[in-house]
Amino acid sequence: MPNAAVWLELLAPRVCPKLQYLILEMWMTRLSRTLLAILTGGACAASTAALAGDPVGFYLGAGVGYSTVRSDDPNYGLPAYFNDHQTAWKAIAGVRPISIVGAEFEYIDFGHPGNHYGPNGFSNYGLDSHPRASALFGVGYLPLPVPFFDVFGKAGMARLQTDVLVQTCPPPLTCLMANTYSRHDQTDSRFAYGVGVQSKVWGVAFRAEYERISSQFGDPDALTVSATWTF
Repeated sequence: MPNAAVWLELLAPRVCPKLQYLILEMWMTRLSRTLLAILTGGACAASTAALAGDPVGFYLGAGVGYSTVRSDDPNYGLPAYFNDHQTAWKAIAGVRPISIVGAEFEYIDFGHPGNHYGPNGFSNYGLDSHPRASALFGVGYLPLPVPFFDVFGKAGMARLQTDVLVQTCPPPLTCLMANTYSRHDQTDSRFAYGVGVQSKVWGVAFRAEYERISSQFGDPDALTVSATWTF
């Protein structure tokens, strides 16, 4: 079937130059629209494939891990330095608008350890602590040429709630005979930071990360594993 140029050549003696121009313009317009449709479809397909391999967007998740709870304040019982390990858990909500930058909100509970000391099983003194925090982080991802894998760092501010109960007894008495209690319940805005790695397939990511919150009473930290799902 003759194309537009052939038809113009056959009809040249019978068609005025203006009409020839209009026919050629219509043919070029149709060709441009066809090419645009092909390019648009290809771009959408490429975008979908990229999102499948490296999804960005809003995500939710939860994690569990191993925490260290400290007290460096001499007012927090005897001995002055308190250090214990507990099970921590957290909830995560985040957004990653582009591949290398994101933001994340997190609630983390560092656990509720307690230590008690005294002769013959009777406590002369002791304490327990229950630090927990809500935190807002900025997250940066290394631009690695490795699909399905991320290395990231995060920094931000945490609203750290420090709740410590100190129990003391005047020696040589036991706490069954005389005791005093002192509760320290304080909430402060503190610097928080962390590093981690994650592996992702489609919308699901599995991550391992270390996080720490600076505190005048002793920095709580946690090493956790988490799973997130991107919408």
